[in-house]
Amino acid sequence: MTAERPAAGERAVIVQLDFGSGDIPERLEEIRLLAESAGATLCAEVGGRRQSPDAATFAGKGKVQEIAAELAAHQADLVIFNHELSPAQQRNLERALQCRVIDRTSLILDIFAQRAQSAEGKLQVELAQLDHLATRLVRGWTHLERQKGGIGLRGPGETQLETDRRLLGIRVKLLKERLARVERQRGVQRKARQRGEVLSVSLVGYTNAGKSTLFNALTHAGVYAANQLFATLDTTSRKLWLPEAGNIVLSDTVGFIRDLPHALVAAFHATLEATAQADLLLHVVDSASPSRDDQIAEVNKVLAEIGAQSVPQILVLNKLDLTGLPPAVERNEYGRIERVRVSARSGDGLPLLRAALTEAALEKARETRSPHAGAVTGGPPPTPDSVLEPGSSL
Repeated sequence: MTAERPAAGERAVIVQLDFGSGDIPERLEEIRLLAESAGATLCAEVGGRRQSPDAATFAGKGKVQEIAAELAAHQADLVIFNHELSPAQQRNLERALQCRVIDRTSLILDIFAQRAQSAEGKLQVELAQLDHLATRLVRGWTHLERQKGGIGLRGPGETQLETDRRLLGIRVKLLKERLARVERQRGVQRKARQRGEVLSVSLVGYTNAGKSTLFNALTHAGVYAANQLFATLDTTSRKLWLPEAGNIVLSDTVGFIRDLPHALVAAFHATLEATAQADLLLHVVDSASPSRDDQIAEVNKVLAEIGAQSVPQILVLNKLDLTGLPPAVERNEYGRIERVRVSARSGDGLPLLRAALTEAALEKARETRSPHAGAVTGGPPPTPDSVLEPGSSL
């Protein structure tokens, strides 16, 4: 079962309502980038203030009429709500507007479906899509909500909707079994790596913060990097040689985003778990973004959800070439490095970041040799996703 993917250049109207959050400009910019990343052509935006969502149509009768007018004026055929719609709201909106309506979750799932390259990544995305679509099946089968009959079909009887739900359940079970096998394989690989003393470092951060650009600058890996949301989906891991500390393993991961669909977090549990078991997280931040504090909070929220809140972090304030600030290292009161200011694009500050990684690797090596010590950084043992297996999922 595939997602309802916008065709290239499909004309879309964006809807962003204000319920008093106060960050509407940032949310609008984000939904524009998401829609463009999915391949839509934006032709209009509809906004407005409400105390709370309308139970039937989310936006209310008057706002639905305004959306319909924009659809007609721009000959658009898709409406994208930057909100989460219930199945009933989605059906009511499609009946009223006579066009396809998708919400934020559907849009993000669609982008993931386009970007997933590895076999495991495709399985994970499909599982998340099916989980999301399960409650929306009735939309496609309204005209078939009756008992089937005829030769070969008589017996207990089953509506088309029931049949579809049953088949969907079988597919979900199959996907979960396949992903469980992959997770067991990862567990075997993880145990083998844990016997070594190599520092495991994962790049995390808000989508489009520059993680892949930084990864390429440090490792010369040639990973795809672009100014679009979720340019990276499949994790790539590389060995990075540090002259004073030897090899460490650096992994580039998918970016997080506010209101990340729970279905995605659940489906990608196996690979997100590897982030939780890293020795150190490089939390990459777009320091030029006016929403950087909110983005840091959103990333930390997802990290807590996957059990990675206790993994030590170094905040990497990227894109200093856009802020005009010089490269720098900041330490806390205990002398540990807390922040490093760099520009992955220009290379400014990268020697400081390598020195910070060297410091962490040497500390881990000392603690590993100590008979009474655990992991140096206070985090779990190293578990890079794939030292020599680039392209494993997420």
